[in-house]
Amino acid sequence: METHEKIRTMREFKQLTQEEMAEKLAITAGGYAKIERGESSINLTRLEQIAQILNINVSELLKNDTGFVIQLGGDNNHQTSFYATSSDLISEIEKLQLIIQHKDELLAQKDRELAAKDEIIALLRK
Repeated sequence: METHEKIRTMREFKQLTQEEMAEKLAITAGGYAKIERGESSINLTRLEQIAQILNINVSELLKNDTGFVIQLGGDNNHQTSFYATSSDLISEIEKLQLIIQHKDELLAQKDRELAAKDEIIALLRK
């Protein structure tokens, strides 16, 4: 996905119009539309402004690979969204699988300790 496509996708995801983006950037709506169509080049300063409005890192706009817009949180006022590539998601899934595996190990240990406690209580009652 090209930078201008990511900008459009994130703007739409944030439910902003092109006119609102243009106003925030202090440019014309037509000038902003050209950015989204890839018809005008974007300097770093403008790219930083766009990233700030969209609440993402500039590097996320510059990555030239296929990715996903991910939203975390509930309502529109308190949501976090970010752009992630397939490899980012795979890494995150692997981390979460390790966390789940560790949780399962802790639960198994807890069950063993409870069984041992029950045996001790049974012995003390005799």
